[in-house]
Amino acid sequence: MMQAYQMSKHIPKVALLGLILESNRFARPASLEDFQRLTVKRGKALIDDARSTTPSIAIEFSAFVKAMDATGDWKPEPIILMASRPLGVVQKEVFESYCAEAITQLDESYDAVYLCHHGAMVAEHLHDPDGVIAEKIRSAVGPKTPIIMTLDLHANISDRMCHSVDLICGYRTNPHVDQYDRGQEAAFGLRQILDGLATPKIAHIKLPLAPSSITLLTANGPLGRAIDFGQRRLAEFGGRILNISIFGNFIFSDVPENGVSIVVTARDDVEIATRLANQIAKFIWETRDDFVKSLTPFDKAIEIALDTSRKPVIFSDSGDNPGGGGSGRTTGLLSALLASDACNILYGSFFDSALARDAHRRGIGATFPAVFNREGNDAPWEQWDARLAVDAKVIGLHHGDVIGRLGMMAGRKLSLGLCALLEIAGVRVVVISERSQTADPVFFEMFDQDIAAAHTIIVKSRGHFRAGFEPWFDGSNIYEIDTVGLTSPVLSRWDFNNVPHPSFPFQPKAEWSMRL
Repeated sequence: MMQAYQMSKHIPKVALLGLILESNRFARPASLEDFQRLTVKRGKALIDDARSTTPSIAIEFSAFVKAMDATGDWKPEPIILMASRPLGVVQKEVFESYCAEAITQLDESYDAVYLCHHGAMVAEHLHDPDGVIAEKIRSAVGPKTPIIMTLDLHANISDRMCHSVDLICGYRTNPHVDQYDRGQEAAFGLRQILDGLATPKIAHIKLPLAPSSITLLTANGPLGRAIDFGQRRLAEFGGRILNISIFGNFIFSDVPENGVSIVVTARDDVEIATRLANQIAKFIWETRDDFVKSLTPFDKAIEIALDTSRKPVIFSDSGDNPGGGGSGRTTGLLSALLASDACNILYGSFFDSALARDAHRRGIGATFPAVFNREGNDAPWEQWDARLAVDAKVIGLHHGDVIGRLGMMAGRKLSLGLCALLEIAGVRVVVISERSQTADPVFFEMFDQDIAAAHTIIVKSRGHFRAGFEPWFDGSNIYEIDTVGLTSPVLSRWDFNNVPHPSFPFQPKAEWSMRL
């Protein structure tokens, strides 16, 4: 009887697709080449990567596939996954080409759709391309087909997204170390929907609160307290709530959808979801003053670096975070350290493929005139990428293919291109050929550098480095430096044109009240 039941049971056909980009309005536009440099996978290549023990694609996508594999029969239909490292707006032709390829393959024959996005993408012609894609998919597959969406904690949530999909699962940690869990959660939620155990209802509330990402850490910040509050409330509801996701927004997108969002998905009762979303929103609004954070002044950072009597420290070059669209090429902090004769400094990582190639041509042990930023620096988004010429010694070379070891990159294949370790007086600089934030110790360990032996570690990363470097730095010896660049968290430096007004902290007297 069991065998006969299994033979007759319908096996769900699930479309798998996604377009991943975090858009910094002030950075250069994202082209097709930028996606090709990170992820453009289709069909068998996509599903094989997802099922790999060391996937190169988004971890939540891989987790979704593996969880679906583990929980029953299904027919995965891998259409396309495209991902770029954070940049500016996606070019119109790239967006339209993706839609023409991906969405035109969808119809009402699918039993479900899994959509893997970041949620803070902006297009040349659209403020909310993530929402537009979700809306197009809904139109293609019809009103009854479940659409499941995973999003980054920094997503800018729109009503269009929430009206188009059935379940949104957002990261709950920053640094992001729960992508695997969220991919699994999305799969488990889909299984419940397909089995008739849930008819999801979404409630979405956006607050007039648009903080900088530097305030959105979840271990000890206000967003983390809000997420904890939400998860406690979820437990109280005894299964009536499928998911609570709180999104901090990505302020550099500069869109009308900026603002902290609370998305509550009830099993079948939108009134319950709405009431709970309002309660969480009220909790957050009452703590809004905590979403303001000061930085370590630049001059103070140099003083700390020169003080070799203290315990080792790590600096975040917060103004130049490639994980938020930064160029990875600003030289301000490096130049100041060299001018001050600082010593025993590990600096990572500088994105300069021409310099890395030059070092490889010369070989280990060579001393040569190293020129940082010999190419470019005349576009608006390159204004802080000053040219720097110094004498350097090549002390390490690497092909750049590594596996992330700790934090958000753990277990993931990383392709950094040709890499070099340069010694410039008392500073050792990691140079990479593929732009990436230094959120994992492997950036230094691939050159056999002992992190514990350095007096000062400097990383071009905003917050994700905290998880990767946690074994050495506990918070008391972490400094976020007030540096310039495309991700400077000093919001007064930026000309925002689309962020809703009034919004805190732009307008301290912004108001919000519960609306049930």
